[in-house]
Amino acid sequence: MSFKDIFYPKSRKKYITLPPPSEASNPQITGVETCPQCGSHNSENLLQNSLKVCPGCGYHYPLTAQERIWMIADNNSFSELDDRLMPADPLSFPGYADKLAKVREETGLKEAIITGKAEINGEKVVMGVMDRRFLMGSMGSVVGEKIARVFETACAEKAAVVLFTASGGARMQEGMLSLMQMAKTSAAVARFHQKGLLYISVLTDPTTGGVTASFATLADIIIAEPGALVCFTGPRVIEQTIHHKIPEGFQRAEFLLEHGMIDQIVHRKDLKQYLSKMIALHRWSDKQ
Repeated sequence: MSFKDIFYPKSRKKYITLPPPSEASNPQITGVETCPQCGSHNSENLLQNSLKVCPGCGYHYPLTAQERIWMIADNNSFSELDDRLMPADPLSFPGYADKLAKVREETGLKEAIITGKAEINGEKVVMGVMDRRFLMGSMGSVVGEKIARVFETACAEKAAVVLFTASGGARMQEGMLSLMQMAKTSAAVARFHQKGLLYISVLTDPTTGGVTASFATLADIIIAEPGALVCFTGPRVIEQTIHHKIPEGFQRAEFLLEHGMIDQIVHRKDLKQYLSKMIALHRWSDKQ
């Protein structure tokens, strides 16, 4: 069996589906979440029905990759790609193999990103969604490979790419191999741009380190969720280095929009419509 047959089987199709909010919200869900921004006590039922956005202050709670896919992709349109790729332990880093096994069991994920083909309001896309629960969404060799394949698949399909980032940066347990993914993903984006296709990056909280310094900020359209932390180095490290207090809200999405690093801040409830409109507009303009 060839490498292509293993990772791109013709007949195999795997969907990820989540129950709609009406089914997810049931009397058995009685937990209460305290909003870290305003201190409001929100029931899990309320958060499920409001797309996990605090109704008091608009704070966007973190989403799992599966929740994000359910929210953005059309019903039963998501077909997962490369789900057999698994991280190795190339450096025999102490404790890394055990940590991988533990986080796989806790999250049900094989890696820090899920990728696949989907539709967004009928618009064809290839998408990737990072999940901060898996080693803080760190980018190792498998994450970089899956992202590169997203762009390769989109080139073949002549489809737009939408990537949702949520990452603490490079996965240092893989040493230089993790840092190489910055160049690898950036090169994949460059080849994709040469085809004249659309790439939209959605920065969620947090997007930091090598992910910010590579594919996350190379998109044609860069948008962020409200309040998302987007940076290379965290504010605490900067303050310790320069011995100076940084401005309030520094490195948050609103600050970055004001200073021209991102193009738009989009509320979660408007995100699907915004993405489909941008893709449709690009498709229309490409035909003119």
